[in-house]
Amino acid sequence: MTPVLSGRWQTRLFLMLTLGVIVTIPFVMAGGVNPAIVLAFVTLTGFGWDILYTFIQKFHWDHDWPASFQFGAGVWEFIVLAFAAFGLGLFGPLNPALLFIHYWAVWLATFLASQSIMRIIFPRWRFFGGRII
Repeated sequence: MTPVLSGRWQTRLFLMLTLGVIVTIPFVMAGGVNPAIVLAFVTLTGFGWDILYTFIQKFHWDHDWPASFQFGAGVWEFIVLAFAAFGLGLFGPLNPALLFIHYWAVWLATFLASQSIMRIIFPRWRFFGGRII
């Protein structure tokens, strides 16, 4: 399945509003409001990343985005998030270890869900370019 841009956005928003929020709740309880703001930042900047990823996909021979590339995208997104958090100080004081664990817990939950649960809950999801609606 090659997701189209609207499918990427719908899937990202759905996964972040469900699994992302569920995974973030313990971090909010442990570290205040900042993890929720970080989740919102990752979601909103992810919409921009999806434009870039859709453009890059067009250069692959099968127009696909393999799982290894998704991991690489996750690493790149974390680097940008860490720069925004610590280089620019956008989120106020953050514990670096907590940010690292929070980001990768959310990333892993959404990645695994996109590779498995989404295909069960939305059987036509993969045939309609990742669009839920």
